[in-house]
Formats: sequence, structure tokens, C-alpha cells
Amino acid sequence: MPKYTGIMTIAFFAALGLPGFSGFISELFSFLGAFQVPGLRVITIISTLGIVLTAAYMLWTLQRVFLGKENEKWKGLPDINGRELFTLVPLALIVLALGIYPSFLLNVMTSSVNHLADFIAKSGAAAAMLP
Repeated sequence: MPKYTGIMTIAFFAALGLPGFSGFISELFSFLGAFQVPGLRVITIISTLGIVLTAAYMLWTLQRVFLGKENEKWKGLPDINGRELFTLVPLALIVLALGIYPSFLLNVMTSSVNHLADFIAKSGAAAAMLP
């Protein structure tokens, strides 16, 4: 099942947050944002250990499921068909495209995220004034 293994490898690497895949951008921004808050620096550093643990179990799973010795019980299963490739290849391309060029989507979200941040900052200041 080499086609299915290839698609799943891309999905696993994106879930790992490897550079060049869409998961990397979200992890990077989360940790950079949390590290800037003085009270969260130690927690942020400790939580990066979760990335290492995630990499370990994801790579272990990939190896055990797709790269190990083939079980005779599953020998007759067909590889991925055309309809499944038609749905999964565009998703894999989006994962790669957003990992390589994330500003495409970030530019779309910037104004609404800035508006939300301003709203939260104003709400926090108003809540701090309450007795």
C-alpha cells in the first residue's frame, strides 16, 4: 500500500509539526505567543517537551503500522483507489502549501484577529475597573 503510506506520512508529519507542513506554523505561533508572557515562560519551555514526546510516538506508530513486516492476514487488501486519491491529494497539497507559504491564510485572518485582540484588551481594561 505505497500510495496510502505516502499520504499518511504527510499527515503524520503535519501532525508532528515539522517545518514545511501546516502544523509547524500553529505550534510556532502558540509557543512564541506564550513565551512572551512572563508567567508562562517556564510552562512554555516544559510544554515543548510534549513536541518531543509527540514526535516519538508518531514516528513509532508510523513505523509499526506502515513500515513493518506485512501481516499475512492483510496481504489481499488493495491500495488506495482513485476516488480516495482524488479526495486526499488536495488535502495533502493544502497541508504542504500552508506550511511553505502560510502568509496566504494569515493575511486573510489578520484584520479579524486584530479586532478580536483589541476587543479583548478593552474588555480586560473595563473589567479591571470594576469594584
